[in-house]
Amino acid sequence: MRSLSDKKIEQLRSIAANPDFSSTKYRIVKELARGGMGTVYLAEDPELSRQIAIKVLSTPEANSEIGRRMVREAQIIARLEHSGIVPVHDVGVLPDGRVFYAMRLVRGERLDEYAARAGSVKDRLRKFQAACDAVAFAHAHGVIHRDLKPQNIMIGSFGEVLVLDWGVAKILPPHRVSEASEAETLMLPARKQGANDSQSISEDTTHGTIMGTPGYMSPEQARGEVEQLNQCSDVYSLGAILYFLLTNESPKPTKGHATPDRQFEPTPRPRELNAKISKAAEAICMKAMAPSNLDRYTSAAELSTDIARLVDAEPVSAYRENAFEKTGRWLGKNRYLILLVLAYLLMRFFFIFSARG
Repeated sequence: MRSLSDKKIEQLRSIAANPDFSSTKYRIVKELARGGMGTVYLAEDPELSRQIAIKVLSTPEANSEIGRRMVREAQIIARLEHSGIVPVHDVGVLPDGRVFYAMRLVRGERLDEYAARAGSVKDRLRKFQAACDAVAFAHAHGVIHRDLKPQNIMIGSFGEVLVLDWGVAKILPPHRVSEASEAETLMLPARKQGANDSQSISEDTTHGTIMGTPGYMSPEQARGEVEQLNQCSDVYSLGAILYFLLTNESPKPTKGHATPDRQFEPTPRPRELNAKISKAAEAICMKAMAPSNLDRYTSAAELSTDIARLVDAEPVSAYRENAFEKTGRWLGKNRYLILLVLAYLLMRFFFIFSARG
């Protein structure tokens, strides 16, 4: 029996790995990115003559836990109709059993890449505020992200800000959000065998399960206290993103990750790394990243409001200014007006002395 060459084996692997979209209206163009749960492809929608992105599950098991989670992710995103959240156009199952969903194609760069070249702190803060607004919208609809970090925020070609990767998002029960959310059971689309194959997706985590990114997840999330997670857990992650934007460094993992054989040092305050950071900006960051969720901002919207005040040189709720700081902030905010008045006075003095001469 003749053995296959390495080239032939690689070709067969490639054929097996490529998703079969012959039963759909989409045409795959090329692979864009590959992650733990699935692969994202550039695709074409011939009916609407547009390019889209399609995320395809890595394993051909639509009814597996990971398959249900991917459908759940698509359904969560689809119900969050906001300019800062990438819209989902379609979801389905391929002939080989792999789940896929189609979404808007976003061209741009990740927030960490954007921050590496964007020198203006004000510009970074404006992008951050837009991300806070998108997260606040999700919270208002009973959804918390649970994996907010610079790599999951995209800056589009025209400066738009989009929050990505809702794969580990959690739907809060109605009594834990300000307005009633939809029913927590989300249904997997029925396959050909019949409606009995559809399964509801219950909450996918239990106590002790840790989902998120070290340094950006809240202490309660790092401890696996799933039942304690709420909007304030995402606020902590947003505070960690703000820390990164102010210091160009990621926060250290929280104490929740510490074990007897692995201890972590506390994260330095932003001004310890860069004295040019304003006290108000540091105060906002540290309030958002407070170890206890009772000491944080109560919502992403409240954090967004303080960021807007900071950008506009207004007093922020997280920091109490003294008289000198108030004066300095006012002078800084009105420096052009002050220069204009000074220029006018100098001109008046010049004309007065010229007339006397």
